[in-house]
Amino acid sequence: MNQRVDPLHAAEAYLGSHRNEVLGFLHQLQAIGRPFLLRSNIQDAFAQISAADSTGNLQTSPLATLVDWSQEAAMDKSWVCFALRPRIARWIYVRIHCETLNLETIGVSEFLAFKERLADGGYESDWVLEVDLEPFSRHAYKLHESDSIGRGVEFLNRDLSSRLFHELGKGDQGLLDFLRVHKFRNQQLMLNDAIEDVPGLRSALRQAETRLRREAQDASWDSVSRELHSLGFEPGWGDTVARIRESMRLLLDILEAPSPTALERFLGRVPMVFSLAILSPHGYFGQSGVLGRPDTGGQIVYILDQVRALEHEMEHRLHQQGINIEPEILVLTRLIPEADGTTCDQRIEHIAGTSNARILRVPFRNRRGEIIPHWISRFEIWPYLERYATEAQREMLAELGGRPDLIIGNYSDGNLVASLMSERLGVTQCNIAHALEKTKYLYSDLFWHENEEHYHFSCQFTADLIAMNAADFIITSTYQEIAGTDDTLGQYESHAAFTMPGLFRVVHGIDVYDPKFNIVSPGADADVYFPYSDSERRLVHLQDSIRELVYGRQATDEIRGVLADTGKPLLFTMARMDHIKNITGFVEWYGNSPQLRERANLLVISGHVDPSRSADTEERAQIELMHELMTRLELDDQVRWLGVHLEKSLSGEIYRFVADERGAFVQPALFEAFGLTVIEAMSSGLPTFATCFGGPREIIEDGVSGFHIDPNHGDRSTARMAEFFDRCAAEEGYWKQISDGGLTRVAEHYTWKRYAERIMTLSRIYGFWKHVSNLERAETRRYLQMFYGLEFRRLAEQLES
Repeated sequence: MNQRVDPLHAAEAYLGSHRNEVLGFLHQLQAIGRPFLLRSNIQDAFAQISAADSTGNLQTSPLATLVDWSQEAAMDKSWVCFALRPRIARWIYVRIHCETLNLETIGVSEFLAFKERLADGGYESDWVLEVDLEPFSRHAYKLHESDSIGRGVEFLNRDLSSRLFHELGKGDQGLLDFLRVHKFRNQQLMLNDAIEDVPGLRSALRQAETRLRREAQDASWDSVSRELHSLGFEPGWGDTVARIRESMRLLLDILEAPSPTALERFLGRVPMVFSLAILSPHGYFGQSGVLGRPDTGGQIVYILDQVRALEHEMEHRLHQQGINIEPEILVLTRLIPEADGTTCDQRIEHIAGTSNARILRVPFRNRRGEIIPHWISRFEIWPYLERYATEAQREMLAELGGRPDLIIGNYSDGNLVASLMSERLGVTQCNIAHALEKTKYLYSDLFWHENEEHYHFSCQFTADLIAMNAADFIITSTYQEIAGTDDTLGQYESHAAFTMPGLFRVVHGIDVYDPKFNIVSPGADADVYFPYSDSERRLVHLQDSIRELVYGRQATDEIRGVLADTGKPLLFTMARMDHIKNITGFVEWYGNSPQLRERANLLVISGHVDPSRSADTEERAQIELMHELMTRLELDDQVRWLGVHLEKSLSGEIYRFVADERGAFVQPALFEAFGLTVIEAMSSGLPTFATCFGGPREIIEDGVSGFHIDPNHGDRSTARMAEFFDRCAAEEGYWKQISDGGLTRVAEHYTWKRYAERIMTLSRIYGFWKHVSNLERAETRRYLQMFYGLEFRRLAEQLES
């Protein structure tokens, strides 16, 4: 009988019997000359000793397994400590003595303490604050399989349905209590006091079914409301007799033999969400003239499209539920008196394309209560958020006439404010990170002191930890955002264990197997981003101005470069001008690739051409680098750089214009949490090359609906683009094949309609389980309150002093 060998035990035995190979490997690691090693460093070192192994046995050895699992290492003269990830979000920590080659398993706290000593030059503190949230969720339901991550509500619903209805026998009463609390303002919904208990509910449902059978199935609620009211029923069951009967039969089925599927369908019909608040404090939040400004990009587009889709879905559901109530959505952001020509100094602004959705702007105030007039970087806003949350909550309640039914936070600042509000109001909280900064900047936790002057990660990472644990549910656009891949960490996973020396040590920060995580991918505005081939919808009146923008013979303060050969196809890129978006990196790749320069021109829409127009330090540095590259690589006749902020309709038509020219879109970011511009380009039928790090890896099927590129290997990326244009020239129909592949991919997986339906369903299910079970997690909230009061507030106050 074959017995499974523990890989760590096998590695321990191998270290003892193959000293030369192991010492050679450790020597290669030490030769790197750094105390902290990345996965790529570890693999490169192993590859070097493997190349010298004539037997080939090293590649299949237990040491090879250890290397394959390694995500990072830390070493001094005596020890090498490895963080091993044998499967997604499952970690083991080991250390190997550099002389004796003893292998020991160590705890996460010991591993982090070792990193702290190395980072602090050998200094070891007598006492460190350890953050450990694991005890509070020890008895909570958790997923077990990595394939289940991001499908939390599906499995949570199964587990809690089973436990509540079958094991505990409390589900029927909990469901009755839940239905009786529903009202809008002073209007009672679903059930009234005539139904006192579960047997009474069953009886009333049976009587209603008997009476409704006799009615015309398309008759309205009003025609049967008096009779149903006498039985104990209020509006909310449906707009027609047929739908009322469907809802009541669903409830009877649940009371008879509950199933998670039936429960989800029934909750989707319950009128629970009439108003919601969306938090996005930072940046210039407006509907026009703001994109491309510092801290103002895809998140603004995402939220505005999200609002339109959610309002439409809310209207649709309320109508189907037979309720004549107009839903309300408030987007809470910052009021900026020095608005620089935008609408960011207006308190209230109606959102175009909606019936009753508005932007509500509330100012930041200093300790003396004075309004901060100017724009503030998203990295600098932490001292103002608590005061902002208090004032914004007061303004929101006045505007809505009561508390919202759901609060959605966006990015670190919005999620923290959402946490403060939802706790005070007792409202279901949803978080959307968009991009967690921790994984963007290498060792940003370990060397947080070095980044503190500009980025203040001490505040941000503390806020992220609080908000993600406070949220009732978290939505992400991709799986990778949560848990990465087999070889790379997810953004949320990186918060499971980390250390900020001198501040605190996180031994259990977040568990990505928590069922609060759900993947809900957004889409692109179908009214703006539609296929180039849809000639009837094309904005022909913009064609001449776009052609002048792209091929004009003049350069201005906001335009650099004049394309000499206008017969070439266009490579197009558009993003904020910052380091992570990697626009300058892409321009350098292009400039160093004679093959690509020969085959295509480059159109860049990013930042400002005049650096004096930017208020952001990082953006100015990138602008200056862009000018240096244009000059040094002599790109002015092959690159057209537009430092302009485009209206949404114009940007949509530019995608299609580039498609008309049989060009391609490039998204070269070092990391991209989702990739909204990727969706926009693909929705327009424009073949797309996008970073393999982050969301685009999931959006694009490589070689089918677009192409993945590695931003760490610009030469390979440009070679792939050149090959694409060569194949398009040699093979008729290839460009259209990739274009059609992108259109199909988006239509099947990335639409706002699917997004809105899912958000409404999630809000109902988590709201229900929060009401009838311990999903409230009161103990966790108390712990987070203490962490907020003793740690975050202190750090934030230091920034204002």
